[in-house]
Amino acid sequence: MDEPIPLEVRRLPEQRRLRLTWSDGHVGEYDYRYLRGWCPCAFCQGHGALALSFHEPAGEIDLAAVEVVGQYALGFRFSDGHGSGIYRFDLLRRLCPCPRCASGPVG
Repeated sequence: MDEPIPLEVRRLPEQRRLRLTWSDGHVGEYDYRYLRGWCPCAFCQGHGALALSFHEPAGEIDLAAVEVVGQYALGFRFSDGHGSGIYRFDLLRRLCPCPRCASGPVG
């Protein structure tokens, strides 16, 4: 079976969450601060990082924009001006904070 991909990406601004509905029927809601903290870019993670680490964002975070990157990722522009991270679909799925997914490893 192919890896699941997001079929719907919906911002929930009142809740400061992003809802992803996946091709396998799974639905995950990601807090904007959570997504920003897991940014995979080299600036946030370092150039030689073998595993991602969470970096607590300073202040309140909103999600200003979402864009599709190729057929494999999403890009986010956050209210703090940051927008260089490319969040591959497989990473977003591993980061899903729902109770079913949260017990799995990140990295």
